[in-house]
Order: sequence, then structure tokens, then C-alpha cells
Amino acid sequence: MRAEAKKPAGGPTQDEILAISLRKLGILPGDSILDLGCGTGKVAIAAAGIADRVIALDSRPESIRYSKNQAAEAGRRNIEFHKQEISGFLTKDHRIFDCAFVGGSRGIAKFLPALVPRVRRTIVVNAVLLSTLETTVALMKDLGVFREAVLIQVSRSRELSGSIMFRPIDPVYIIVGAGTAC
Repeated sequence: MRAEAKKPAGGPTQDEILAISLRKLGILPGDSILDLGCGTGKVAIAAAGIADRVIALDSRPESIRYSKNQAAEAGRRNIEFHKQEISGFLTKDHRIFDCAFVGGSRGIAKFLPALVPRVRRTIVVNAVLLSTLETTVALMKDLGVFREAVLIQVSRSRELSGSIMFRPIDPVYIIVGAGTAC
């Protein structure tokens, strides 16, 4: 029996946001995917159901432990986890990926210019802060790879006084850009 890993702060990605993010990534069978700031591993696990290989990074050891545990429970053996800072990984590992998902956007101004030439097709950044949206869109435009930004607002039903009401979930910005690798 596997020891229960503590769920890291800040996640998981909500199902509705995950569905739209995966659609925007456009993952195809045979793809290699990079998940930066993997958190709970939810995006990496979903991507691994389509792609041949997923590389998932997070700088927090509790995130890597939890994600590995979740991946094992889901039977996903095609995910490689790294406890590492994004900039350090992009400096040392020179593989090319088909798509990249950025869930951990801290320091995006430093690592996005290094990420773009390492991705063949699509980069998706999920952000909850307006400042991250502004920084990412401006950077992608400067790099000539910006495609679109989408604001997703989801509400879920819950019981109230014999009826239902809808409780909103925090909105998420999904920013989409192109990779430039050949």
C-alpha cells in the first residue's frame, strides 16, 4: 500500500479549466509534452492519456511526491517528474517538445523566451493574476508567438433552501502561444 502524499497548496486545476486547456494544447498521439509547475499532477496525468511522453516539473518536493503518487494511482507510467526550477531545466535539458503547459507562472518573464524555441506547436499558460496575463501576453507578442487569451469563468450548482444556486469558481486566464521549434 502506497503512503498517502500530502496535497500541495494551489491546486488542482478545475475540471472545466483542464478540458479547455487540453483542447487549446491540441495534444496528439505520439506527442511529447512539457508541464511546467505541475502542482498536483492533474494536467500531466490527463496529457499522459494522449501523449507518448510527459515531462513534469515543480520546484516543490511535496508537489513532486503528490504528483508521482497520483500518476501511479492513475496507472500513468509515461510521466517523468523532476523537482527543479523551470529556468534551470530549460538551461540544462535541450529536448524539443510538441506542446508545453505552464501552470506555474512565477518567473515567466525569465523562462518564456527560453521555452518558445523548444516547443514545436503550442504553449498554454494558465494564470489567475491579471499581472501574469499582462506579462505573458506582452512577452508572447514581443516574441511574435501570441495567439489568444481566454477568460474562463465557471460556476457550479449547490443546494440552497430546497433549490439550487450557482457558486462561482475563481476565473482563470488561458493564454495561448505558438512554439517556434522545427
